Amino acid sequence: MRMGRRWQLAFLLFVATAFAAPAVAQQPPAPATAAPAPAAKPKPKPKPAAKPVAKPAPKPAAAEKPATEKPAAEARPANGGQPRLLGQYADWGAYTASPGGKKVCFAISKPVSSQTEPPNRPRNPIYMFISTRPADKVTNEVSIIIGYPFKPGSEASAQIGSTTFALYTQQDGAWIKNAAEEAQMVDAMRAGDAVIVKGESAKGTKTTDKFDLKGISQALDKTAQECK
Repeated sequence: MRMGRRWQLAFLLFVATAFAAPAVAQQPPAPATAAPAPAAKPKPKPKPAAKPVAKPAPKPAAAEKPATEKPAAEARPANGGQPRLLGQYADWGAYTASPGGKKVCFAISKPVSSQTEPPNRPRNPIYMFISTRPADKVTNEVSIIIGYPFKPGSEASAQIGSTTFALYTQQDGAWIKNAAEEAQMVDAMRAGDAVIVKGESAKGTKTTDKFDLKGISQALDKTAQECK
């Protein structure tokens, strides 16, 4: 059984937001730099006995305390919706998260090459991911965030070797059109070298994105183990 379109769009938004956030938020805080001890004041030399009383020498200025670096702001603890890395396998990462309190596991990757026609058109980040959601009995659903709004009513395509799968589109997301072919597509990805995704934007720009499939089998095995 496939996810409803509402969940598909919501999960696409979740993935896009989570992976666009700076990775530094998940890093431990930097330790505070210890302030060096202030320099000791020099001892005054004894005055010569034979000389008349002279005006007292001005006291040496107190050594200025060096500024102490403020410790880095403590990173916020990841909540249930923040993706947690299970393992990285070549270009594919295996993650788990619980957006809305429901556990999801997914393998995700970025394209190794991207082309636009006309060339050099700007795009948002591009991802392909395969998700499993036990609560909805969804296993290995293929999704793509293309980085621009698709041309309304248009189809995209995913080619693996000599086999091409039609994708239906909505906003900036794409999913396999024939749900009965989804398992076949995942098997082809496990056995293949690359998947070529083609689409067309609302402005008429045609795109071609290549995803390397090295490591996808290990990533999918890891998500299957986590989301049994």
